[in-house]
Amino acid sequence: MSEKVRLSDIAARFNVSTVTVSKALSGKDGVGEELRDEIKRVAEEMGYCGKSLFPKITAPVKKGTGNVGIVIPKRFFSPSASYYWYLFNYLSTELLEKGFYPIMELISQEDEDSLSLPHLLSDKKVDGLVLLGQVSEAYVKKVSEVCHNLLLLDFYTEDSSFTSVLADNFYYSWLITSKAISLGYKKLRFVGTYKATSSIQDRFLGFAKALFDAGLPVSKDDIISDRDDHGLDIPLIIPEDLPEVFVCNCDATAVKLIAALKEKGIRVPEDTCVTGFDNYTVNNQNQVPLTTVYIRPEETAAQAATLISAMIKGEEYKKGRHLAGGSLIMRESLK
Repeated sequence: MSEKVRLSDIAARFNVSTVTVSKALSGKDGVGEELRDEIKRVAEEMGYCGKSLFPKITAPVKKGTGNVGIVIPKRFFSPSASYYWYLFNYLSTELLEKGFYPIMELISQEDEDSLSLPHLLSDKKVDGLVLLGQVSEAYVKKVSEVCHNLLLLDFYTEDSSFTSVLADNFYYSWLITSKAISLGYKKLRFVGTYKATSSIQDRFLGFAKALFDAGLPVSKDDIISDRDDHGLDIPLIIPEDLPEVFVCNCDATAVKLIAALKEKGIRVPEDTCVTGFDNYTVNNQNQVPLTTVYIRPEETAAQAATLISAMIKGEEYKKGRHLAGGSLIMRESLK
């Protein structure tokens, strides 16, 4: 039983972060004595780590800080509605289980444009760094000059020397589009700014391949943009010639599109259909259940944590791109 109890299980009982639980069990500062005692009591009840109340943490590399930085562009991050917030939590848990404390820092567009290093890197607070969310290739190169233990999460660059973990965007976008076509739909439009991220580009290319395979016309000019060049949301323009299916690059865009369609009196799925990607949306009781691709964040985070840990410890690991699997989930938005 004890082998199955994780820090995240204990954290869920108290509605606190896994970092707080880890600090409480390991006797570190930052947790009140009353909460610390209660966490220890519950951990013992749950059978965490057998006889010991301390996390089963593998000692970090000697002479290191024991910390891993997770740097996220501000435009991608919001605690109330962000897939990256969701992914960050899973990654933090995995890093703690491997003996490293995660430290998050948000960077602004100005930081990226001016190639300003994250403070946790310039202050030498971490042994390795995870860049979570697309940044420019110039920024990646700048960071790599200072940090050799660097992992890109949810994007990649033209430089194949960087190791990255991301969803198999091309394949699963092809799969969900092919499913729509197999249901008899022939008028499909892609929703997502093509040049915004490598993930959106790959999802459009998977969409395009499905149309090519079916002998249907496809053009980059038909793309409906959902964000500007800096990744910030822009209003969606609903075309006069309504497609039968809107294939959205992510769930957040799909939810925004359904709301925009509703304002115009267009019903989903009665008048048109909508699909998403990620299987992550904000809570909305009036939301149409969304057909989407489920990319399991816990598996993505586990891959990322294993790779950055191996880098820091000097262990062997496979360089290059690592693709996370997923599955197609059919719901009411695609009838």
